[in-house]
Amino acid sequence: MARPWAAILLCVAFPWLAASHALAEPESEPKAQPKVLRYAFRIAETGFDPAQISDLYSRIIAGGIFDAPLQFEYLARPVRLQAATAEALPEISADFKTLTFRIKPGIYFNDDPAFEGKKRELTAGDYVYSLKRHFDPRWKSPNLYLFEIARIPGLNELRREALQHKTPFDYKRPVAGLTLIDRYTFQVHTEAGDPRFVNHFADPSTMGAVAHEVVERYSDKIMDHPVGTGAWALSEWRRSSRMVLEKNPNYRDVRYDEQPPTDNARLLAQAAQLKGRKLPMIDRVEIAIIEENQPRWLSFLQRESDMVEEVPAEYAPIAFPNNKLAPNLAKMGLQMVRYARADVAISYFNMEDPTVGGNTPAKIALRRAIALAIDVDKEIRLPRRGQAIAAQGPISPGVFGFDPSLKTSMSEHDIARAKALLDLYGYVDADGDGWRDQPDGSPLTIEYATEQDGEKRGLAELWQKAMDAINVRIKFRHAKWPENLKAATAGKLMMWGVGWSAASPDGDTFLALGYGPNKGQANKARFDLPAFNALYEEQKKLPNGPERLRLMTEAQKLMVAYMPIKLHVHRVYTDILQPWVIGYDRNAFVRDFWKYIDIDKSVP
Repeated sequence: MARPWAAILLCVAFPWLAASHALAEPESEPKAQPKVLRYAFRIAETGFDPAQISDLYSRIIAGGIFDAPLQFEYLARPVRLQAATAEALPEISADFKTLTFRIKPGIYFNDDPAFEGKKRELTAGDYVYSLKRHFDPRWKSPNLYLFEIARIPGLNELRREALQHKTPFDYKRPVAGLTLIDRYTFQVHTEAGDPRFVNHFADPSTMGAVAHEVVERYSDKIMDHPVGTGAWALSEWRRSSRMVLEKNPNYRDVRYDEQPPTDNARLLAQAAQLKGRKLPMIDRVEIAIIEENQPRWLSFLQRESDMVEEVPAEYAPIAFPNNKLAPNLAKMGLQMVRYARADVAISYFNMEDPTVGGNTPAKIALRRAIALAIDVDKEIRLPRRGQAIAAQGPISPGVFGFDPSLKTSMSEHDIARAKALLDLYGYVDADGDGWRDQPDGSPLTIEYATEQDGEKRGLAELWQKAMDAINVRIKFRHAKWPENLKAATAGKLMMWGVGWSAASPDGDTFLALGYGPNKGQANKARFDLPAFNALYEEQKKLPNGPERLRLMTEAQKLMVAYMPIKLHVHRVYTDILQPWVIGYDRNAFVRDFWKYIDIDKSVP
């Protein structure tokens, strides 16, 4: 039978789709086919070393390959911690300054030439080594801020010594903050006493165990050679094109025992069906990079992929009008999972840039005027198609620190007030060409970095119209996402529109966007305000409660007042799955959902 024209075009443009279709064709002699999950990312990865990655899509892959000591339960709501490679949750001292982890014996890394043909067991020393790697200047860890602010005695000093003397980081030197008690037990000591510090040990894309033999073998190519103890091993990688993960044959015996919410009939039935099964239940995961929305959506409708993650906003009115699955898709047996990821979409200003940076009244007025010109309501209606809510502060719903009563100017759209601010501080048309100049008479042009997918083009159009309305020149710097990330980390972008998501259910990570010592890491804006830094440090010490919430709200208000970041929206996402995908739900704090699902092609 001839294929529909859309499928033919897709197979020509994306050969991997043709291959996936061929695998799905029945053979003349029945034999067990591998269970394969196929879907696509819309943004390319950068690499898979937990000490070097910060982007979401690389983190997802790393989350399947590596193991942290802890993890969040996949289906539990509200989310809660459980042991992963640890025997149990860690012992935590009353002042939250000492965490003691005991690792299960008999867990092994995936086979790799670095191990010279021997089985390599996971030990407590691997976690000590992996944590130290974030402090090694060689790796330029974008996650260093997570551990640096905890003040682990000896590690910051060891890092400073390596930087000052330009010598290799000394991994063998004992430090007071990390104690290897025995082969399977280690302690982490902090001076900060952060009650939520333990959450970092549930993110395998940051605290996944990496073996020193692998790092030594692959050296600067370690981003290309991830070797972990997780359920998956990277078997094929075509950069920015295709990733294939196979079952790790050394993966330990873990059985499905998820407890879904009692009000979700679909998940209750599917969890009962899967109970007791050995994880992972599928054999392979194939992920393509398809940046354009239309081919990604069409490949799903043609059943060439098993799910479409984050249905493009432009298809929302067709796929789920009024946020309900369209009747024609429901008749196909498709499943819809709608969720609010703990995230915020932002446009940051580089506070060290001579045009938009600085904390003088004129520079603050410029940033606030630019922010007031952005019509967030129109952004939600048009390019985002209603799949978002306006952000009042950086902290998103679904995490501690979110204050639903907080109302700020972040969501305000006021062209008249924006123009008045610019006039007041001398941003006027000095040369009569119709465009505003800087107070000293030099040209004023803002440069906004972005990518060229469909939604980003729509957002860029809104930016263009907004700046035209206040007579400010804007030009766009187009690049691939990994290229923009590299430039942003180096402080080379004036402005960039990007998203930030939480790895645990706490608002601290959103405040970290403005914390001075995080410059070049979470803090791409390079904002450094002593009053904000003090609030950030103080809230970090407190247990969850009214006083911590008050400090977090005050910190948000300072970020709004100084405007290092234009906060746009908190996004709502929808995933749609083929009927044969069993057990899927979205947990924003679990990187690897693949090991919890099954593929049952007997489902029509």
